[in-house]
Amino acid sequence: MTPLPQRPGKIIALHLNYRSRAAQRGRVPEQPSYFLKPPTSVAASGTALERPAGTELLGFEGEIALVIGRTARRVTPEEGWSHVDGVTAANDFGVYDLRYADKGSNLRAKGGDGFTPLGPSVLPATGVDPAALRLRTWLNGELVQEDTTADLLFGFGRLVADLSQLITLEPGDVVLTGTPAGASVAVPGDVVEVEVDGGGHTTGRLVTPITEGTVHFGPFGALPRIDEQQRADAYGTAEPQFELTASLKQRIESVGTATLSAQLRKRGYDAVSIDGLTSTRPGARLTGRARTLRYLPYREDLFTARGGGYNAQKRAIDSLGPGDVLVMEARGERGTGTVGDILALRAQVRGAAGIVTDGGVRDLAAVSALDIPTYHAGPHPAVLGRRHVPWDVDVAIACGGAAVRPGDVIAGDGDGVLVIPPDLVEEVVDAAIEQELQETFIAERVADGERVEGLYPMDEHWRGRYAAWRANR
Repeated sequence: MTPLPQRPGKIIALHLNYRSRAAQRGRVPEQPSYFLKPPTSVAASGTALERPAGTELLGFEGEIALVIGRTARRVTPEEGWSHVDGVTAANDFGVYDLRYADKGSNLRAKGGDGFTPLGPSVLPATGVDPAALRLRTWLNGELVQEDTTADLLFGFGRLVADLSQLITLEPGDVVLTGTPAGASVAVPGDVVEVEVDGGGHTTGRLVTPITEGTVHFGPFGALPRIDEQQRADAYGTAEPQFELTASLKQRIESVGTATLSAQLRKRGYDAVSIDGLTSTRPGARLTGRARTLRYLPYREDLFTARGGGYNAQKRAIDSLGPGDVLVMEARGERGTGTVGDILALRAQVRGAAGIVTDGGVRDLAAVSALDIPTYHAGPHPAVLGRRHVPWDVDVAIACGGAAVRPGDVIAGDGDGVLVIPPDLVEEVVDAAIEQELQETFIAERVADGERVEGLYPMDEHWRGRYAAWRANR
């Protein structure tokens, strides 16, 4: 077994490397970028970590750590992996309260004693496939991070090669290779665990209990300071600038999607309908915020790496909350199911508002019997793996010809499903309510026998009559 480094010569950490984390941060780097952590930040599994006194935002980031085994200087990406002796679990802890003082270096924020737990064991590089490793993180026993190295932006060999262009990597050096989505904040009393596995081998769980520090910072250095942006970054989600309140939801549902569509078109939005779908509950309204799931076309190696176990589809379902609408990109592929009765029931139990997929649905009768509305392209008895590989969660997708981003407002009824950009919702709904009032007035006049000329659309005469009618309502 490869030994665990007790005091590496260097610890080099990567800023962004998982697509899920890049999507969460809203940027995808063209090239890898790095920062250094002191060797004194290393700790063993089971060692308690103090949250520094006076700080609030102790962030955890489960990562895969490379342990360098052979000196690397100016090696190629193809040669890079051969210089790695093994991989182990790591946790890249940091206090967001001090990020402002680092100006990008991360020294104060992430360099504290014990801020880089490693272990508990190292998997020899010769026994694992670097492209088929799984990383998982638990907070108090709840799985909060799971991803595989198939989702990396920059492979391990490339990282070693890139670093070795300027820096000699020596035996025992450690490279932290980035964290996936799901990193968040731990507080005193919490326990954070990280595990790396692959090829039937596991590092075991790296366990870090969190305690409260008692020694406060002195006035001779940067003191903890946070703002709402740091809090949003630490918890892994931006503070919402838009809230789908109960009253706004009620206003949206007071008008039809046909009217909402007309108002969106007036504002230049012609491609915001998710087309070709049928609802399991055509008489029910659907209103909520988009959560997204993307499938890739089936390919044997990809499905082997990402299709089984607690895959992206199951993670997406399990992460739904009240008011969420899970929107799936299935490329219009109707030749297999993208959701069935068990997962649809799970979404309902989680409080989700609905499910939208431009693919097929299994167990249609059972799904239709649920309270949660599911919009789909048609029934099919086959399982997911016939045509799809679950791939990405909470990224921008295409569904039924419409672009959908996490957080978009989804509105559906018997006429179809619309995607409304959050910053347009208030304006569009106000205009739609006004439009339907005008149409109610016009319909009443037509029912009274009036001609549509000058009435539909209204000329100046009828606009005056309408203003008086509206004032008396």
